[in-house]
Amino acid sequence: MKHPHTKRKPKGFTLIELIIASTIGVFVALVAVSSLKLISAGAEIVDDNIDIAGEVRFVAKSIGADLGNLYRDKDTRNMKFVTTTKQVNGAAVNLLTFYTVGRVPARPGQPEGDVYEVEYYLMKNQQKTSLMRRLWPNPNRNAQPGGMMTEIASGIDVFDVRFFDGQKWLNEWPEEEKTLPQLVEVLITAKAPDNARGFSGDRVSESLVVNFTRFAGKESSAMQDDEQKEQDQQEKNQETE
Repeated sequence: MKHPHTKRKPKGFTLIELIIASTIGVFVALVAVSSLKLISAGAEIVDDNIDIAGEVRFVAKSIGADLGNLYRDKDTRNMKFVTTTKQVNGAAVNLLTFYTVGRVPARPGQPEGDVYEVEYYLMKNQQKTSLMRRLWPNPNRNAQPGGMMTEIASGIDVFDVRFFDGQKWLNEWPEEEKTLPQLVEVLITAKAPDNARGFSGDRVSESLVVNFTRFAGKESSAMQDDEQKEQDQQEKNQETE
């Protein structure tokens, strides 16, 4: 007969219990690794979106600053604000070209005025898309367009410009208008690169609207007044003769 205070020997784990414990441990480890991968991928996507959003904001700020310093003159022949289309690498590209006033010399130590020709357009090739900015320190209508070409942002896949003439929105503003639109709307869109783990990047857009209402039409009417004065003077000269 066993004594009531005799201690029993502790039992060890059975083989089944060890297998179950090992399976649970492996499952927990897999879940933890998967969670870490998702967190890491999410962090990369956030970083990519932040980077591309910064580029889009920089582009909008650059264009807005140039348009805000648009050069204006009573005689439209001294101004320039036009959209054109040309073939670049076999694709039709819209160009926004205008005169702007620069407060900081583009080329330190070089002879130049404070009126520059600026041009924006989207250049696309098989590898990437880039928004280009051409700055011409000494614009000359009688010479071929020149200046310094700069890639201000890569990954920009939409660069749309619209113009409001007071009645409707237009996609083009030809030189024949001889005046400024009332409003200029610029839309810039970029897509963050796809993640290495297969996650698709988000699209980021920025738009800006520049108001030229105070100046729209004034240059045209001023030029018409000059032409009328010149015509009146010619008529007076003929009467005198």
